[in-house]
Amino acid sequence: MENNHIVKKVFKFIINAVAWIILIFALLITILVFTSDRNNGVANLLGYIPLTVESDSMNPTFSKNDLIISREIDDIKNLNEGDVITFWTIIDGKRVKNTHRIIQVNEHDWNISYVTKGDNNPTEDTIDVYPGDIIGQWTGVKINQFGSAMRFLRTKTGFFICILIPMALFFLFELYKFILVIVEIRRPAAQVLDEEEIKRRAIEEYLAQQKKEEKTAEGSAEK
Repeated sequence: MENNHIVKKVFKFIINAVAWIILIFALLITILVFTSDRNNGVANLLGYIPLTVESDSMNPTFSKNDLIISREIDDIKNLNEGDVITFWTIIDGKRVKNTHRIIQVNEHDWNISYVTKGDNNPTEDTIDVYPGDIIGQWTGVKINQFGSAMRFLRTKTGFFICILIPMALFFLFELYKFILVIVEIRRPAAQVLDEEEIKRRAIEEYLAQQKKEEKTAEGSAEK
C-alpha cells in the first residue's frame, strides 16, 4: 500500500511538471509571436533574439532552418572582425534580415561601417552594414533544424494547435485538480456529520431502551 502511495505521488509530480513545462513554453512562444509582430518580424525576449536561418550561406557554422539566438548590442564599438551579426540589408530589392560574419571594420572620422561575408560564400557582401542596420550579435547558440518548428508556431494553425490547445488543456487540468481538492476538503466534514448522526441515534435508542425497561419494571412492580 505504501509503495502504491509513493508511485501515485511520483506520477502526480511528473504530470504537474509536464503541464507546467507546456504552459511556460506556450507563454514564451506567445510572447515571441506578439513581440515579433510589433517589431518588424524580430522577436525579442529580454534582449535575446531568436532567428530562423533562411539560407546555407553560413555553413558549416549553422545551416538553413536552424534556430540561432542573437542578443542586443550595448555598445557598437565592441564589435570586431570575426563576430557574427544579424542585420537588415537589401537582397533582390527587398529589405530582409541577414546573419553574416564581420570580416572588416571601417572607421572614417565618426562613422563606422562593417564589411560582412557568409562563411559559405565565395565573396563578401556588396552592401556595407551600418550601426542602424544591426539587429544583434550571435551568441553562439543554435538549435539544429528547430527554426522550421518556430516558423510553423508563428502561423495561425501552428499557434492554435501547439499553443492555444495545450494552454486550454492545462487550465482544464488545473480546474480538475481544484475540484478534487474541494471534494477532499468537504469529505471529512461529511464523515464527521455522519459520526455525529450515528452517535445521536445511538443515544436516542439507548434512552428509548431505558424508558422501555423502566416501564417494564414499573409494570412488574404494580403486579
